[in-house]
Amino acid sequence: MAWKGFKRIMMEIDSLEVVECISNHGKAEPNALGRSIKVIDNLSPGNSFKPLFWQFTLIIRFLNLMYKDGYFNLLKFAYISQRAIVDGKARALSRLKARKLKHRKGFTWARTCSMYQTEKPVARSSRTRSNSKRWFSLLRDLTGSSLVMELFQRMQAENVLPNSHTFAGVFTAASSLSDVFSGLQAHTLAIKTDSFSDIFVGSSLLNMYCKSGALAEARKVFDGMPERNSVSWATMISGYAMQRSALEAFEIFKLMRLKDERENEYALSSILSALADPEFLSTGSQIHCLTVKNGLLVFVSVGNALVTMYAKCGSLDDALKTFELSGDKNSITWSAIITGYSQSGDSCKALKLFSNMHLAGIIPSEFTLVGVLNACSDTAAVGEGKQVHGYLLKLGYESQVYIMTALVDMYAKCGSTLDARKGFDYLQEPDMVLWTSMIGGYVQNGENENAMNLYARMRIEGIMPNELTMASILKACSCLAALEQGKQIHACTIKHGFGLEIPIGSSLSTMRMPRRDIVSWNAMISGLAQNGHGNEALELFEDMQLEGTEPDYVTFVNILSACSHMGLVKRGRAYFDMMSDKFGIVPRVEHYACMVDMLGRAGKLDEAKEFIESTTIDHGMCLWHILLSACRNFRNYELGAYAGEKLMELGSQESSAYVLLSSIYIALGRLEDVERVRRMMRLRGVSKEPGCSWIELKDGVHVFVVGDQMHPEIKTIREELRILSKQIKDEGYHPPPDSVSANTCNDEELVAAFT
Repeated sequence: MAWKGFKRIMMEIDSLEVVECISNHGKAEPNALGRSIKVIDNLSPGNSFKPLFWQFTLIIRFLNLMYKDGYFNLLKFAYISQRAIVDGKARALSRLKARKLKHRKGFTWARTCSMYQTEKPVARSSRTRSNSKRWFSLLRDLTGSSLVMELFQRMQAENVLPNSHTFAGVFTAASSLSDVFSGLQAHTLAIKTDSFSDIFVGSSLLNMYCKSGALAEARKVFDGMPERNSVSWATMISGYAMQRSALEAFEIFKLMRLKDERENEYALSSILSALADPEFLSTGSQIHCLTVKNGLLVFVSVGNALVTMYAKCGSLDDALKTFELSGDKNSITWSAIITGYSQSGDSCKALKLFSNMHLAGIIPSEFTLVGVLNACSDTAAVGEGKQVHGYLLKLGYESQVYIMTALVDMYAKCGSTLDARKGFDYLQEPDMVLWTSMIGGYVQNGENENAMNLYARMRIEGIMPNELTMASILKACSCLAALEQGKQIHACTIKHGFGLEIPIGSSLSTMRMPRRDIVSWNAMISGLAQNGHGNEALELFEDMQLEGTEPDYVTFVNILSACSHMGLVKRGRAYFDMMSDKFGIVPRVEHYACMVDMLGRAGKLDEAKEFIESTTIDHGMCLWHILLSACRNFRNYELGAYAGEKLMELGSQESSAYVLLSSIYIALGRLEDVERVRRMMRLRGVSKEPGCSWIELKDGVHVFVVGDQMHPEIKTIREELRILSKQIKDEGYHPPPDSVSANTCNDEELVAAFT
């Protein structure tokens, strides 16, 4: 609000409303109180005006009234008081009836303001500790507030010498505020005043460095402490644990035992957190025995740390036993076991535990809900995910970015990109992780155009992508065959210094990489196979094995696809057998699909039919659809009708299956069956989707659909297509009876004519 407008409203309220509220002890009309509160709300950090003394006085009087009538808001009070101090209007705070404010923090503010109002500078030569107790009392009450450092600086300006209690309070405040620079200044002064010998000062300083991640400085402080207590040892172990330095944390723990320092619940919780890695499972189990021996399992924090340690180490049986033996389970305990099962892939167990947690009346934390949403993602349980969505709305977690990121990821992995986009659009300022999750969700579901559009919007808004974002968008370019756009994005990865991290390198399918993992090998083999370089793909497969990289199921999908496109049936069968015999990989539906496609392309349609019927997996409709297409290509209409009827029995919802079967019945002259298939298509609500093709040229991407009339050069394209069709017929080609009408141009023909 502009200053003139604010002054006018203040004048109106002074004369009409606030005075009435004060004189009538808060019994004014409801709209009067509402307007007064609205004025207080307008005193936000974004406003640049400087209220006058009488206006501060009026505001403070009104704050007293708000407190009396139950409307007191500490944050508003704190901000207005701070503004009064900064603007030199601290005297106005004398209107504050501090003795009536029973809120401790409110009383602290009153004392702080009083000190700023009455304290007078003293000569530098009179530097004394006499007022240290008074200052420390204020610093203690304001721990966690940004005014702590201002008060400490004022102490220096007033030549008040801080004592050990003051330093401990300053270091604690610097830790909670992450103000390491001010903490360093206080550390220097503590050394000069010889206050570092106090164990409380040392522990507070150690905690500040550990929480800021400055472990080298923390270790120097720890090693230089003349005396250590259990808090000091636990703090140092916790510092290493937070930075995932398990070996260093265990070294401190062993040193603590050698010094005959008794372990407490804090030290054990910290060391268990540090050992939460499969590499240290055995050591963690020994610490578990130590907790039992010392009778420390009664502490909830120790039980939670044990459950988390076993879960992160992958020992879920031990985690569940520890969980069940825990007497007092809080939300952290439940979150640890639920997240453990979710991350291990046992999502059904995670969802069941969450249901038990709800029945036990435990309110989940935001971390628990993230684990549950991840479990819903892994099982594609969109129904359960929507229930969790409603529950988190009820708990008021919808503004938490990391929860919304998990929610968007869940909907995307379940194939519900519309719901994912609603969650994305709900947050006005999504972070980089949320942008990446939404773009990746589009790519996973084949909505590559939406992914490209969202990426363009992200760049317009000035959001810097990370390597995962670039990997997803490069994959979208690959699916769209948008080579030029892919080159531009590749240039962006170099410009932003991403280099060839594994995700980006895999998406670029480049072999000029300092490191190659199985994903990189698979990407390169797939690229060669899809672009007609089958022999090179098979050679690369052999090179991969020579370098010691073991293939996975994706590798064999690519290899079988290469054999299929080259017609190498015998070699393809050998690779199919090698997959299970040599590498122990159980064939999936993708491998069976490649084999059926291979036999179909080679014209071995009867063998393909026998292969499908001999499979032991629930192949669904995919394999019969491949055989149906192959029968259409080789004009084996009888077998094609058999495969098509199998699809109808399985309840196919793909329009292409109905269209193919109808064309086969047309070729066979079975018009009654044609009508039956069309009637079945209508009853099942299946509609034919128009074909769509696109081509990327220098001036952009051109998209065509069947019967397209929208392209600006459509007349030229159709004329070119007419000429090509005449030339084809002159060469002796005549379309088969089951083909589309000669008057209809499909999308691929339009693309061919355009180029």
